[in-house]
Amino acid sequence: MNVPSLERSGALQRRVLAATSVSYIVVLLDTSIVNVALHRISVSLETQIAGLQWVMNAYTLAFASMLLTGGTLGDRWGARNVYLGGLVVFTLASTICGIAGNLPSLIAARVLQGMGAAMLVPCSLKLINHAFPDAEQRARAVGIWVGCGGVAMAAGPLVGGVLIRLLDWRSIFFVNVPIGLVGLWMTWRIARDPRPAQVSRFDPVGQLTAMIALGALIGVLIEGRMLGWGSFWIVAGIVVTILASATFLMTEARNAHPMLPLSFFKNSVFTGSTCVSMASAFVFYGLLFVTSLYYQQARGYSPLEAGLALLPMTAMVAVGSIVSSRMVKLWGQRWSMCAAFGFYAIGALGMLTSSRSSPYWLAIAPLLAIGLASGFVSPAATAPAMGTVEKNRAGVAAAVLNSARQTGAALGVAIFGTLIATFHPFEVGMHSALWVAVGVSIAAALIWRLASMQSTHSRDDLS
Repeated sequence: MNVPSLERSGALQRRVLAATSVSYIVVLLDTSIVNVALHRISVSLETQIAGLQWVMNAYTLAFASMLLTGGTLGDRWGARNVYLGGLVVFTLASTICGIAGNLPSLIAARVLQGMGAAMLVPCSLKLINHAFPDAEQRARAVGIWVGCGGVAMAAGPLVGGVLIRLLDWRSIFFVNVPIGLVGLWMTWRIARDPRPAQVSRFDPVGQLTAMIALGALIGVLIEGRMLGWGSFWIVAGIVVTILASATFLMTEARNAHPMLPLSFFKNSVFTGSTCVSMASAFVFYGLLFVTSLYYQQARGYSPLEAGLALLPMTAMVAVGSIVSSRMVKLWGQRWSMCAAFGFYAIGALGMLTSSRSSPYWLAIAPLLAIGLASGFVSPAATAPAMGTVEKNRAGVAAAVLNSARQTGAALGVAIFGTLIATFHPFEVGMHSALWVAVGVSIAAALIWRLASMQSTHSRDDLS
């Protein structure tokens, strides 16, 4: 390849990375900003913890259940086209969130946001995967991509606190609009796919059963305490969850063009990456939800004060994602990932010292550890998983990983929210959530160690 071609290739890579980073910025900025607005939303729309759980999970449920279809759309119609569509949907939904007059309309708009995000994220990774064919360059690019999202997450609580103090909680959604418009302009400058889009078949039964299974499960977890775990609606929800899950798995196993290719999970690295991605999101987003409410409801912090209190946790997400590839190269995939979940467990144990009367500084080190672990895991799990699939299936593979993350996030918010609503005072429920986080972190470290060992043995057998 001559020098002009190399220069054109480098320019394309920079454009793709810049444009796709915008998607992660708006997705994670929205997540962290909403957390510091929860108390104000509760007061303004007259809702309790269950309502706030739905505000958070309406987004993550739509995100998780539609991600696999978003990946298929990217493979079928071209990643650039679907990415542009996702930005339009997300930006429009953010506007509707900002003008919502009641809880049902806010939840509906959050669902629309999740659908837009489900189009954005897998297509972002597909564009990166195609623009960076070299594995080391791709890992570095994914780290930068996740790092931009981490910076947005770090800035989110502080920006949200300032906006809420100066304006209103609605401004946290309106801030997505100018970012989305910039993203549209940047993406428009990326050349169209040189090859015709692949013809990928949709899987309507798989999509429907996945949405029903996830929705019913989260509904059971959120509403079980209020309706009673033995009530008709909760028992019916459990039955629907089991039936929909079984139908989904049978459909995917028999379908010649499944939404979720179960063959991906024959590779231990991909399976391990999916499991640890889900576990990481479960712990991080569950704890982010709990600590946001803790500082505002239990300790009486304002949104701005809560944003500042959460800054050590969210800022370290950016740091962790930036240093992730270096740490993997230095320590190897197996031990660096186990260490990251060790940080999760140490951070959760450290947070057990927090109480209404304890000084804030005691929580700083645990928050730093939790944020560092979250930032490290995403790129460290994504890069090796994407390397196990063919390029023409990169969109679906990326969707599987991100669907696992969003499912974990929804489960974390649902389970941790139920714990703090069930046990009183607030610290008792929070401590229960922290112990669950410790257990999940230890289990995830063991799963990754087992998966990486099996991968090593498989390579040895082949050689």
